[in-house]
Amino acid sequence: MNVKIKRQRSPFSEPYWETFAYTGSPDASVASVLDDLNYRDDITDIDGNPVPRISWECSCLQGMCGGCAMVINHKPALACETFLRDLGDELILEPLSKFMVISDLVVDRGVIQNNLLLTDSYIGQYKPSSPKEYEHQYAAAKCLKCGLCLEVCPNYTQGKSFFGAAFANDCYLVATRSGSFDTSIQKEYAEHFAKGCSKSLSCVDVCPMHIPTLASIAKMNRKA
Repeated sequence: MNVKIKRQRSPFSEPYWETFAYTGSPDASVASVLDDLNYRDDITDIDGNPVPRISWECSCLQGMCGGCAMVINHKPALACETFLRDLGDELILEPLSKFMVISDLVVDRGVIQNNLLLTDSYIGQYKPSSPKEYEHQYAAAKCLKCGLCLEVCPNYTQGKSFFGAAFANDCYLVATRSGSFDTSIQKEYAEHFAKGCSKSLSCVDVCPMHIPTLASIAKMNRKA
């Protein structure tokens, strides 16, 4: 299989494409392919030219950290949960386009946390919640902050006031921290999510944790 990777050596350099040859198992994950390419004694492109090792991120390699989020064959996904057997004859890897590229497939997703800081969207002193909220709180809290929902969202643009699905789920968690809905977060939710969401729900389709974001939206809108 040919592996085509969009590369960029620094945030301020021009991106370019390089193609590599992979001859391993078709049951390998995309993460395993990147490891295979990088761990060779000498990494070369498909024409045998020496090239720098490929920059990419990972941590758990079990679909639980979100570190290996990237665009795989034109679809945002986690590299550790995407397998060659499901992809066809060519593997095309690109960094997430909604975030600043650090190097190759590594991007800066700090904007997700910065938006929470900007709106003070953090749970303070813990207080018991209503038991009827437990199941959905557990689901919403699974968010990896991987950025896949923002990558696929037609309304999200970095630096703009719409903060996307990850923010909506966090607003729900903050709003339900005291057993009844806390109205202090409603203004931030309305400003940075509700008025900008067109309900395409592509965020639900791409979420690796299968978070029912539509339920978070419905609960917030109903209380508002």
